[in-house]
Amino acid sequence: MKSLLSLLIFCGFLYSCKSAQSMETPSNKEEVAIAANDTVSIANNDLEYEILIIEPGFNLWLETRARPRGYYEQDFMETRNKQYVAAWNERAQQPLRYPSGLYDSLIYYDPTVDYGYEVNYKLYNYFIYFQLTYKQQLTSYIPRI
Repeated sequence: MKSLLSLLIFCGFLYSCKSAQSMETPSNKEEVAIAANDTVSIANNDLEYEILIIEPGFNLWLETRARPRGYYEQDFMETRNKQYVAAWNERAQQPLRYPSGLYDSLIYYDPTVDYGYEVNYKLYNYFIYFQLTYKQQLTSYIPRI
């Protein structure tokens, strides 16, 4: 009887130590698809420039929460983008003063170039998304949608 009880306790112990079932991890193709879905490309072949925004959730936010195209005029967004870019670049050049990892690179935005409506729309909305998501305020304007 003692050996049977010991055997049951031992089996119970082994059963409780069973490793957790492994969860399916996404394949490389799924990871690429997710990254591609979160990548927003802003390009103008005539001016030979391209901006890539790789930010998880931005594409979904742009499609669901951002103001629709045509809500803001291009002049308004250009003016705000100039201010946001200046503030962004100032923070990117001072990594010890601002949170690391948020302002990794400079943004080259020439105010004399007409980038068009689509570029200004996506860039403006990225700045709004960034400020709301990371609780940063780049300028005196309170970011809202």
